[in-house]
Amino acid sequence: MNAAEFDKAVEIFQKSGDYKEPIAFGIARLDRAKNAGERVLQATYAHVNYRENYKSAAAYLNALKLSGEACDVSGAELIASVSARFINEALNLFEPFIDEAEGDRHRNVQVLLSLAEIGAEQSLSDYRVAFLFADEAPKTVEAVYLKLYALSLGKAALRSLNLDGAFGILPNVAWAGGEPIDLDWLRENEIDLKLRGEFPNIDYVDKFPRYLRHIIPSDNTRILDGSKVRFGAHLAAGTTVMPGASYVNFNAGTTGACMVEGRISSGAVVGAGSDIGGGASILGVLSGTSGKPVTIGKNTLLGANSVTGVPLGDGCIVDAGIAVLEGAKIAIDAKEAIEIAKANPSFHVSGEQTQIVKGADLAGLHGIHYRVNSQTGRMQAFRSKREVKLNADLH
Repeated sequence: MNAAEFDKAVEIFQKSGDYKEPIAFGIARLDRAKNAGERVLQATYAHVNYRENYKSAAAYLNALKLSGEACDVSGAELIASVSARFINEALNLFEPFIDEAEGDRHRNVQVLLSLAEIGAEQSLSDYRVAFLFADEAPKTVEAVYLKLYALSLGKAALRSLNLDGAFGILPNVAWAGGEPIDLDWLRENEIDLKLRGEFPNIDYVDKFPRYLRHIIPSDNTRILDGSKVRFGAHLAAGTTVMPGASYVNFNAGTTGACMVEGRISSGAVVGAGSDIGGGASILGVLSGTSGKPVTIGKNTLLGANSVTGVPLGDGCIVDAGIAVLEGAKIAIDAKEAIEIAKANPSFHVSGEQTQIVKGADLAGLHGIHYRVNSQTGRMQAFRSKREVKLNADLH
């Protein structure tokens, strides 16, 4: 088979009832529970395809059909076993590209070639090929991990994927050296493991692995403590996550180079050039808020130990220790209100000498400096006169 014949075979298969265009697909290695061998604890994908490589998807599905594996594409997701026959059928289809499969070229073929070598040495029972055909609530661990990969790799935008029910699907496990261990097995074998000196050094207990367990960051991205970033977060190139009070939760992160010394909670997204100061917190959708995700604009500064529960636009500053919440009463004097309106035409100027608004009324507005009057204790908003710039040498 040559490349033209491959394209023709793919075209014919894509017109058949056995094909449906996936939004994501890949082949995963599974970690299973020691007590119940069929229970999946983790799915590690060597390469993830998201809204791309549809010819490879067709070749995978065709190979599944030719190998006799179950291949029902009528649902939102398909999880199928990886067999030696599937690998052989797929490699036969990909024959024109095998010699070119290296580096960033034909990575789906590279996966198959590696699996062929693994299959010659051991069983392939812990490998699965997974397809997502619709962005519905996931039903399997494999589907949850495929979506988390798409988010962390930046292939899918943060907050763009349906993760409803993911917490109920992922098991709570002990993580030791990046590997999951089911808690029931530890309890049942605790005495023997401890007496033999074989009890594992448990790093943490959680449903999610850590970001660096699955993701290789960009060359100019720094994560000084691996425990500070949860898998499913996205860190744009140039982002620095310092140790201490910093944390980036799943389905949250940065869209450009940022300094992170505070907490980016689930669902929160931070724009390029912004600085989340030491101990600062961006409230998330799981934090008892209104459930509206918070977006922080570009070149915005959250001072040390500040809190925001409302979206902030570009070029904003929140002074240290201040909490900008939806219901917070914020004073703006007439002159500053006019300046804020110049940068934000949607902002209503009341004409009063001192205009009192709620934090929610300023949501998403640009160029606002939030401060507290040290004499009166009143929270105030001004038109920011400072430019927030990161140190280019650090990012």
